[in-house]
Amino acid sequence: TTLTARGYLYEPEAKGRFYPTPRWLSMAQAITAAEPLPEQLLRLARDLAMRTGETLCLGSASGQKVVFLEVIPSPQRVRYAAEVGQQVPLHATASGHAILSQWSQSQREAFLRRTTFERYGSGTPMSVEAVEGQMSAGLARGWFRSASNYSVDLGGVALPVAIAGRIYSVTVAGPLNRITGEMSAIAREMHDAVALHFGRDYLSREIRGLTTPPLPR
Repeated sequence: TTLTARGYLYEPEAKGRFYPTPRWLSMAQAITAAEPLPEQLLRLARDLAMRTGETLCLGSASGQKVVFLEVIPSPQRVRYAAEVGQQVPLHATASGHAILSQWSQSQREAFLRRTTFERYGSGTPMSVEAVEGQMSAGLARGWFRSASNYSVDLGGVALPVAIAGRIYSVTVAGPLNRITGEMSAIAREMHDAVALHFGRDYLSREIRGLTTPPLPR
């Protein structure tokens, strides 16, 4: 009744069936215009989607979750079917670990103290120590990985990108049986693409603690 009174729903027939009005679209467009994703980040996403052929997700922290702000689906028939607005746990995913790695120690400890650990897949970290271990391994490796951490039989490779004080995750994800042996190559493509779009020293300069491999001259 409230949504109908405010113009968000209408009832074309007196049968209790309601439909959304274009007001939802107007509101969504206003939100997008108020804080659009940086064009530089979108160019990186489009480039990586082309390079890897897998689903590309841009995410940001929202409470205990990572929310996907942009998704470019893989053209392959079997793929990670993510959607804009989809949320995944910060503590249990490569996307989340990429973001958490750039938080201060006190901020991360406070977050992990509030975390409820639930088994999603064989790779799910089930303790504060396990999350810290996977995150530290990602920093040392130079990229963050997940393998059945949240979605069973799904793998992902992620990097953090910081723009204007906001931390985003850039994640390439796909079926484990296709992506497992390609993770290192995907990570290499991701480092190369970030260097192309943000500058050769961007990751070493802006992302704390991340190992960066030498780039070809």
